[in-house]
Amino acid sequence: MSYIFNAEQVKDRCVQWIREFFEQNGPGCNAVIGISGGKDSSVVAALCVEALGRDRVIGVLMPNGEQADIDMAKLLVGHLRIRHFIVNIKDAVDGVTQSIPCELSRQSRENLPPRIRMATLYAVSQSNNGRVANTCNLSEDWVGYSTRYGDSVGDFSPCSNLTVQEVKTIGRLLGLPDVLVDKVPIDGLCGQTDEDKLGFTYAELDRYIREGVIEDAKKKERIDMLHRINAFKLQLMPAFDPQI
Repeated sequence: MSYIFNAEQVKDRCVQWIREFFEQNGPGCNAVIGISGGKDSSVVAALCVEALGRDRVIGVLMPNGEQADIDMAKLLVGHLRIRHFIVNIKDAVDGVTQSIPCELSRQSRENLPPRIRMATLYAVSQSNNGRVANTCNLSEDWVGYSTRYGDSVGDFSPCSNLTVQEVKTIGRLLGLPDVLVDKVPIDGLCGQTDEDKLGFTYAELDRYIREGVIEDAKKKERIDMLHRINAFKLQLMPAFDPQI
């Protein structure tokens, strides 16, 4: 049976799911969300506001020095009227980078800021009776487009089973400004757009995920390869069992 996406039903069910998560895992706790100004963090924040009320949602903006699109993150917290903190992580990133006695690879340098951001989110969360929201979506997770123990983790994940197109549709349903929903996704690590770095569009990826259809054989091969080599990111850490 093909998957039929009903945005209003999915939005309502997700809101109820968030409420139930907090009832079971922290009654009265706050949702703590890293706000980048992109569609994913915007939609997750808006879902949490609808589920819990704006007084129980905290946004954390974490620029690494100068962030060109910081105004988008400020627009989101202003639009939702949620409490927020701005924590510049540059000194922390520089401190760790300068303290490591070996030459860091390019990938290590790119992945360090998201890991420091997640440590920051948990520090804010533990100090504000919080639970950290994961803001990943199914499309990015499918091809491993996240940083392990950085943006890939959290305490609850409203959108990790929704594709990019579905997240955007829900964002419009929630009344978010178009500029946030349609903002060109940039990885925030090396300055490239997501689609430039991946080698295919999210529209192509989403159709392949939901319908199994993609016309370009090379893109299909690349998606399959990325899905295969990054599957470990979505699994629990393997642990030795001496009883087996």
